[in-house]
Amino acid sequence: MHKTIASNKQIAYGILICGVAVLTAYLLLTGFNDSERVKDQRPLVSSMTVSPEIPSSISFCGKIIDITRYNLHEAFDRELSSFTYFHSTTLLLIKRANRYFPIIEPILKKQGIPDDFKYLAVIESHLDPRVSSPAHAVGMWQFLESTGRQYGLTITATVDERCHVEKSTVAACKYLKEAYGKYGDWVSVAAAYNAGMGRISSELTQQGTDSALDLWLVEETSRYPYRIMAIKQIFENPYRYGFILTARSLYKPIKTNSISVSTDIANLAVFAGKYGFTYADMKRFNPWLRDRKLITAGKTFTIQIPEEDNLYYRHPNTYVHDARWVVN
Repeated sequence: MHKTIASNKQIAYGILICGVAVLTAYLLLTGFNDSERVKDQRPLVSSMTVSPEIPSSISFCGKIIDITRYNLHEAFDRELSSFTYFHSTTLLLIKRANRYFPIIEPILKKQGIPDDFKYLAVIESHLDPRVSSPAHAVGMWQFLESTGRQYGLTITATVDERCHVEKSTVAACKYLKEAYGKYGDWVSVAAAYNAGMGRISSELTQQGTDSALDLWLVEETSRYPYRIMAIKQIFENPYRYGFILTARSLYKPIKTNSISVSTDIANLAVFAGKYGFTYADMKRFNPWLRDRKLITAGKTFTIQIPEEDNLYYRHPNTYVHDARWVVN
């Protein structure tokens, strides 16, 4: 009898174990099918948008700036993300820099201004010497008329040297040196270029700090230093942020010959024709000419005449100003 009871228990246990095994297999199979069903329902990824990695510190004008504090990290992230995904504009900025940085950099160096301030011109004007803002700031360094005159630029009915790349860069250097003499801090100098020295000086005093990064300012000015530092980050590491360029992609510097002019020119189109190029090219290579004529008023101006053979991309560009911009 005891053997019979034991046998019955063994049978019961066997049935129970088989039942558990069958149930487990069913659940596993069902779960697997559900998982596959979910995967089937997920849309395919046709493109990717990846958040750029934010460094713990950045270098600006020879100074290492810790940006691990939440407001600095997030402010830099905003500008770096914007430039990273503002694809067409950022690509064009690098292409144009190949033409204009060789002009700007030696002037900054000669004037004692940190090289990083070339990126201020990038964000101010997108390296377009002819651009004008709604506030009537003009040229690559975006001078207002009164400020341009204050720093030595000629502005008349037929001449606007705010659009003269070399002369406006020298004028910008004068402003930057004056601001640095006041603050002794290049980040504050950058903020002052946007808001004006009066505003930055007042806010530094009222808010009791010595750095523009610690100020509460209007949004445009608050973003300004970070925009400079973010575009620098991309220019120095374009491949890391998805910008793939070759030497052929970059805009080549175009050779010109200089002609000094100290007498009036009644018709610039006729003048250009004498040298075998168009009025349109006259304006492109001399964007400081603001009328169809030139009145010198006793001053001497230098007009750039482009070399004909250099106007074409029959031969691909081979000049690369910064090797970091291109992939081999």
